[in-house]
Amino acid sequence: MSETPALVVEDLRTWFFTRLGVAKAVDGVSFTVRRGQVLALVGESGCGKTVTGFSIMRLVDPPGRIVDGRILFQGDDLVRVPAGRMRQFRGARIAMIFQDPMMTLNPVLNVETQMVEAVLAHATVSRSEARRRACEALGLVGIPRPEERLQAYPHQFSGGMRQRVAIAIALLHRPELIIADEPTTALDVTIQSQILFEAQRLCREMGTGLIWITHDLSVVAGLADEICVMYAGRIVERGGVDEVLDRPRHPYTRGLLGSVPSRNVRGQPLTQIPGMTPSLLSLPEGCAFRQRCPRADEVCLESPELTMGVDGRAIRCFHPHAGEAGT
Repeated sequence: MSETPALVVEDLRTWFFTRLGVAKAVDGVSFTVRRGQVLALVGESGCGKTVTGFSIMRLVDPPGRIVDGRILFQGDDLVRVPAGRMRQFRGARIAMIFQDPMMTLNPVLNVETQMVEAVLAHATVSRSEARRRACEALGLVGIPRPEERLQAYPHQFSGGMRQRVAIAIALLHRPELIIADEPTTALDVTIQSQILFEAQRLCREMGTGLIWITHDLSVVAGLADEICVMYAGRIVERGGVDEVLDRPRHPYTRGLLGSVPSRNVRGQPLTQIPGMTPSLLSLPEGCAFRQRCPRADEVCLESPELTMGVDGRAIRCFHPHAGEAGT
């Protein structure tokens, strides 16, 4: 497998310029996705993880815009490529799977029409070859009788099957990068586990880089290779998934893990992070997590940098935990 990364994001900043002020939804985010690797972006709602995904796809609408940084994809900086070239990338070499599959599927067209048109938009092939590829993609994601199901309309599928169709469309051109924005959140646990298994398998077999955006740490534990924990538009902890989940060093990561029921002693109350996520329009001075952090002091009135530790973990904190097993 090639050593060239599937994607490199460097100091990405996506801000929203509103009448009330500037919301720095993504503010200096950097990470690398290797081929065949699953990178998880994790955090509470509003932390900037979805905007990061939309920024990579160049789908951020006004009043938002990318104000700085680079998104390097196979020698191209996606921030600066012309719009026409970006359209060639979308769907063919970079695909996105949305939380709601109906953002991908047209309710008045059958699956065959939608998938065949998706193939023909990026490949010069016959309709019969496009249909064959569509049928193959449905089989890859575990949809039974794909020839028959091509004739069905979206409303004739269950929620889980609709999401599988959306994933199949994302896989049609065997993209080098897939961005999945909480695609299993609305599904039952059984279907969720099946889709997670298929996503991981296809990633390994095809050498595709996968960015999995989620707030569900239980999903991350069994899926991802590396994890980036985001808070208030910034990455506060980055490292291997086992190291981060077993030995969290940032107080916010510890708070997230402490609120997961399976990690707590039976009968004991869940650990809660005090307070609320601050508005991106009025972030506190210094560390954005300062007002909710039990370890904060006057030093935290300054803004911490993301620094690399001896264990290869990147932490944005003046008072990180030592790396002992967390609860």
